[in-house]
Amino acid sequence: MNSTPAISEQRAAVKASFPIALLSLTVGAFAIGMTEFVIMGLLPNVASDLHVSISTAGQLITAYAMSVAIGAPILTLLTQRIPQKGLLCLLMLLFILGNGLSVVAPSYAVLMAARIVTALTHGTFFGVGAVIAAGLVRPEKRAVAVSIMMAGLTIANIVGVPLGTFVGQQLGWRASFGAIALMGVIALFGILLLVPRLKPEEPSGIAQQLRALVRPKLLLFLLIAALGNTSLFAVFTYIAPMLQDITGFGEHSVTWILVIFGCGVTLGNIAGGRLADWRLMPSLLGLYLMVAVILGIFTFTIQSPILAILTIFFWGFASFGVMPGLQVRIMSLAKAALALASTASHSAGNLGNAAGAFIGGLVIIHLGLPALPWVGSLLAALALLLGAVSYAQERKQQSAAVE
Repeated sequence: MNSTPAISEQRAAVKASFPIALLSLTVGAFAIGMTEFVIMGLLPNVASDLHVSISTAGQLITAYAMSVAIGAPILTLLTQRIPQKGLLCLLMLLFILGNGLSVVAPSYAVLMAARIVTALTHGTFFGVGAVIAAGLVRPEKRAVAVSIMMAGLTIANIVGVPLGTFVGQQLGWRASFGAIALMGVIALFGILLLVPRLKPEEPSGIAQQLRALVRPKLLLFLLIAALGNTSLFAVFTYIAPMLQDITGFGEHSVTWILVIFGCGVTLGNIAGGRLADWRLMPSLLGLYLMVAVILGIFTFTIQSPILAILTIFFWGFASFGVMPGLQVRIMSLAKAALALASTASHSAGNLGNAAGAFIGGLVIIHLGLPALPWVGSLLAALALLLGAVSYAQERKQQSAAVE
């Protein structure tokens, strides 16, 4: 397995204490997960309070995703000379500012600006956080460290988003963003107190980083990341109407089914980290194969309530199981653009989110809701094919080098 380059000796000295330091990154990831997704359950409240339509309010979600995709790599380049711990603190301050502004936003335009400010912290936090997490542990534990940080995002979907939605429905949507800002304050103090001050590596020039980023193999794995998320969101975006119109669940049941999906997501994230530390590429390919097969099966199990729930759980497990290993793989290919590549993987993922929702909409129009799972399966299979071709070429080159 390739190793993450340029991890300093100072990082090795703090490896023993990584679980405590990593906790602050997990809390930050939890807060970011809440702010990204909680608004989905509060759109009617936001639209009514700010006197806009539901569709207009929905643009707050689109703008957030696009700001992550486009803004995160730019912000990473502009802040590359800031020490990593200082950068994380700066990002959490911006996060607190954005959510605080959301609390007092007097208009839709101000709320949109607040969402964009908050979104700019998203990809860079996860990108730099992943680099720090990987640097705090021994090389063979990097994927587990990344998965622990990412667990904050997955737990946010199980606990944080339902809780934030409940708070918003009971006390007003602004209270939800107030609670998220408070989580940001807790994460900020955790980073200040727990994350060690590491000696920054020598920053490379912007041109050098961009050249490193556009290496064909790295771009291929960014494409694989985007395809994986496209597969996921082509189906997940429309999971509620699928469960109601095809499976026959009531609206109140969908929430609990999504919690079951979230449990699969969290377990898959942790298991995926351990598998990736064991054998990186074989585990990635195996999990992508699992996603493709499960979505193919979902085409049929969606007709049965019990089988549909089981399929959704394992789908969540496999879909998020690939993410820690994929993040580590992209970092290992980054060379002179470690933080930029790590951030770019989240940008690619968010582009995949948007593409998946768009493709899913087209599938519904032309083929109908029942076609979504097998289309998602084909997208996952394409990611698997690209990964398998890359892995085969790599093995061939290694064999030739030995000979």
